[in-house]
Amino acid sequence: MASLTFMDVAQVDLGKLGTAVSDWKKTVDNLQKLAKSADSGMVAKSESARWAGENATVTREFIKKTAKQFDDAHAEAKSIWTLLDDAHTELVAIQKSMKTAVDVDAPNLGVRIEDIGGGAVRWYFPHIRGDSDERTQNQLDAAQELADRITGLIAHAAEIDANMARALGRTNKNDPNDFSSNNYASLDDAEKDRALELARLGRKMNDKQFAEFNSIMKYNTKDPEFADAFYTGLGGPKQALEFFGQMSIDSAHGDNKARLELTKELQRNMGLTLATATDPDHNPGYLKDWGAQFRKLGTQQIPLEKYGRDSPPFGYQLLGGIMRYGNYDPKFLNPIAEHVIQLQQKDPILFAHSKSEFGTNLYNPSGKEGAGFDPVPGVLEALGHSPEAAKQFFTAEPTAYNEDGSVKGGAADLGKVKNEAITNYLDYFTNEDYKGFPGDINGHFNPDAIQKATNYVPDALGHALEAATLGHAYDDPTPKLVRDEDSEAIMKSVVEKYGDADLLDRQEVLSDSLGRMGAGYVDDINWALNDNDSTSMFAPQRDPADHAEFGRDGARNFLNALGRHPDAYAELSNAEKIYTTSVLDAQVGDNGTINQAHAREAVRTGGEVQGMLDESRADQVKADGLAKDEAYNKALEKRAGWIEFGTGVGIAAGAAFLPPVAAAGVAATLIPVITDAGTGALEQHLGNVIGDWSESKQQDSGDDVLKQRLAIYDAGEATSEAPMREFMKLHGIERDSEFGGDLEEALNSGYDKGSNRAAHMAKS
Repeated sequence: MASLTFMDVAQVDLGKLGTAVSDWKKTVDNLQKLAKSADSGMVAKSESARWAGENATVTREFIKKTAKQFDDAHAEAKSIWTLLDDAHTELVAIQKSMKTAVDVDAPNLGVRIEDIGGGAVRWYFPHIRGDSDERTQNQLDAAQELADRITGLIAHAAEIDANMARALGRTNKNDPNDFSSNNYASLDDAEKDRALELARLGRKMNDKQFAEFNSIMKYNTKDPEFADAFYTGLGGPKQALEFFGQMSIDSAHGDNKARLELTKELQRNMGLTLATATDPDHNPGYLKDWGAQFRKLGTQQIPLEKYGRDSPPFGYQLLGGIMRYGNYDPKFLNPIAEHVIQLQQKDPILFAHSKSEFGTNLYNPSGKEGAGFDPVPGVLEALGHSPEAAKQFFTAEPTAYNEDGSVKGGAADLGKVKNEAITNYLDYFTNEDYKGFPGDINGHFNPDAIQKATNYVPDALGHALEAATLGHAYDDPTPKLVRDEDSEAIMKSVVEKYGDADLLDRQEVLSDSLGRMGAGYVDDINWALNDNDSTSMFAPQRDPADHAEFGRDGARNFLNALGRHPDAYAELSNAEKIYTTSVLDAQVGDNGTINQAHAREAVRTGGEVQGMLDESRADQVKADGLAKDEAYNKALEKRAGWIEFGTGVGIAAGAAFLPPVAAAGVAATLIPVITDAGTGALEQHLGNVIGDWSESKQQDSGDDVLKQRLAIYDAGEATSEAPMREFMKLHGIERDSEFGGDLEEALNSGYDKGSNRAAHMAKS
């Protein structure tokens, strides 16, 4: 691939390319006229001429061939013009985006961008006289994100340049004295052709070719025409699985880290592209029958080598690796997910028959959630990236499937609990007797790895539940909170299920997902603590169907269970603080008057939530010792990056957006807020509250359990006070005033109530 620099892309005069496009368009039009003239002129006259003998045959054939050359010339010129026009359009858009990044975004960040060659750039904050040159982590992260975005644009431009060179090079490659038949209808057509050419090399692709293949795929994963052409060009569902499987096992042997990284990118690109190719809503020519074919292949073992192992992989093991990435349509994904799970229910060790002791992550190059022998985490990860499919999966009545993937009819067999048939997939995965795959690991004899593998399914289940209840992919870096009647019904079931602390203890690995889900429904948790009273200040004012009624006991059980797990505690504690801040802001009228009764209730309920969380946390420290509290402090510290963005808190569509802390691997969190006070003001207030939290950091200290427990309560009270303190400061409310005293009393009574209730629940 040609190496372009930042300056090449930013400063190239694309006007010259635009002129070339115009000139070629004129050539195309003129050749079209000439071709038509040849057909209607000399060919027509030749055919109507009264020639006889051998000369007539030779002359007519010569005239036809000459006329065809005009047609071929027009076709080739049109192909060249199309390629140039597509490239010009895409490069203009890239250059525009780059200029915005450099001329607008960089100055707003106070950053300068410098070309360092090879398609890379560096950023720096120029020194300003009198400036300390100290930068927050958020500023540093924003600067790096800008640089990454610019290098991505450079890479995209380089890919377009390389594709153009390849496509133009294929013109006339067969005969320099004849016009070419290697013509393209678009640059996308040329990219598809090259991608398939490389894919047919399979494991024979060298690293340079592999990188080129991935680059083409990366920029076309959302293009329906490319997606269709690529997958059909591979030959069909079986050939697609064979291609992925061969590339995957090729990287699983040996210690070629560069090759492994290329294969991880292949896995992602194939998943995203398959999601596009099978999406009927955005892709009219979608691969309609591929779902049924994949299901039929799911239980078939697919040899990947001529003299390969005796137990080659099952179709579902290969498909599970691909489908870990991509937002899939429910009509394609859900029958596959249901079929996989029903096969596992019938025979938990079915897919163990292809286990191998050799190679690393044979069918899941990413290594995330298993080695790839168990397809269940793969389909759950697919659901975690597919919100609509996830909602239907957890709400629709299960469909029964035969072993070959065809619809069976009747009720699906998901097993029984206490002789009662299981009728939905949430019950299936939370069943105490659930039997999963016996060790989705590399090799066979590693007890630690086997124990770790028990977390793969519940962790992926948490991701699927996040997508179903929050309406966005669980790892979306810029998510939007989308709740409706189906998602709230699922969340209600989740609160009921995981209010069972013993269940969450068994599936602790998904506590971080439950924490984000609780944050996304923190408004309904507050309403539930008011016993879902329709006159409560927390009762929904509009779209009541989008809100879940957990009930007071349900909310308390859920808070008590989640408070026992560090990541969930950190998510919910922060969410409550932010939600309470927004509720307090909404109690101030346009004329500055304050609804004091509602303000007191907002503070009281916020204190109650924090009190329950802190008591559960303290009980866990008492049960597990100081080491457990270290885990809480680390969970809170991971989210310390939220402190840095201050007034950069984003408010949109009724939710506050806390961005992911990339360095710590914490996913983005969305928290419902009341925005009647005006988003600009609320963003500032939220920034101040988060900043106040940075001073106490909601952490604690102590060299024994008793001191640690006391420190937990002190830190928790400071946390629950933060929204109230900001509110009082903004509106000049003195602590020793009557209203100030009322707020203090409301906070203390709420915190004590929550703490006492949690303590009582722990003893019962």
